[in-house]
Amino acid sequence: MSRRSILKTAAAASAVGVVPGLQSAVWAAGSDKPELEEVKIGFIPLTDCASVVMASVLGFDKKYGVKIIPSKEASWAGVRDKLVNGDLHMAHALYGLIYGVHLGVGGPKKDMAVLMTLNNNGQAITLSKKLSDKGAVDGPSLAKLMQTDKREYTFAQTFPTGTHAMWLYYWMASYGINPMRDAKVITVPPPQMVANMRVGNMDGYCVGEPWGHRAIMDGIGITAVTTQDIWKDHPEKVLGTTGDFVKKYPNTARAVMMAILEASQWIDAGLQNKLKMADTIAAKSYVNTSADAINQRILGRYQNGLGKTWDDPNHMKFFNDGKVNFPYLSDGMWFLTQHKRWGLLKDHPDYLAVAKQINQIDLYKEAAAGLKISVPKEVMRTSKLIDGTVWDGKDPAKYADSFKIKA
Repeated sequence: MSRRSILKTAAAASAVGVVPGLQSAVWAAGSDKPELEEVKIGFIPLTDCASVVMASVLGFDKKYGVKIIPSKEASWAGVRDKLVNGDLHMAHALYGLIYGVHLGVGGPKKDMAVLMTLNNNGQAITLSKKLSDKGAVDGPSLAKLMQTDKREYTFAQTFPTGTHAMWLYYWMASYGINPMRDAKVITVPPPQMVANMRVGNMDGYCVGEPWGHRAIMDGIGITAVTTQDIWKDHPEKVLGTTGDFVKKYPNTARAVMMAILEASQWIDAGLQNKLKMADTIAAKSYVNTSADAINQRILGRYQNGLGKTWDDPNHMKFFNDGKVNFPYLSDGMWFLTQHKRWGLLKDHPDYLAVAKQINQIDLYKEAAAGLKISVPKEVMRTSKLIDGTVWDGKDPAKYADSFKIKA
């Protein structure tokens, strides 16, 4: 059967109410059978690894003819190296990591692929209690303290071309702080952030949950800003692999995407599913923390460590009616504009061409069609960031050059 006829068969089966599972059985047979039976997917101990883990734990992968083997990794640099050398087939990865490797600015240069976005929102910038005790509790007050109390300030991100570095730099620059000139920025793996702040190695950090909330629970830091306040519904982690893998194993890639899409739907389907997810990924083999460090912020229940609590409708989303997972070209291009802004790229790349090469939109559309998930008509989207600038992907070079504070 051709791919098109399989899609038609699947759609027809859904239309007449075929029992669940039959549609996926169509995908796992014939010419579209996955080339690999087992797929090793790396992940870092973070809340947003959940869709990869739950696709395996709940058996969604088996429906599509593959077995996902989650592989816990120690650092983003380790994830990068194992993807490049083939020790991992795919990974829960930082958006900017995949782009950085593709252009050779985040380590060894290799053609890379973004299969889908795994989540929006849900990261945070934490400031130490030492800073908050001196009045630095947000961007303006941090800038003021750094002006009046002169010393070397150290901030941590998780990977030089990654999302956390870009959120941290963008936020600091929005309040007049040049992260390249006014501070020392270090790289620390996510699970080590809290321990490093506890012993005084940094004044602040940007990382994914649960390591923002964990600092509050442990009384060592406060949340200065959430990343969704920097950019509502921003792209965050992606399902990344190499360009070679997609060319060699397209059916396997699509099968894994369908399993993770179904897991994403499941997580966002309701309170009980989110709580079960929190209990599952809190285990030592995954995030290795207490469930209560995870389950508050995934429900949008935030506290800043200074007595303020709030419900945030823009908390971490894994599906959000399919809006999360589409690999918008403009999302990937934005990271390139920031890599250029901060000197990671010396020259302007061909922003659109690079994004088209990396983001596997056609493959995503096939996976989404198999699950009857709607996809956007446009491959670009428009967003307003914390400093009031609008990003729409239309003139990336002009956008990258427009910032007053840069490397």
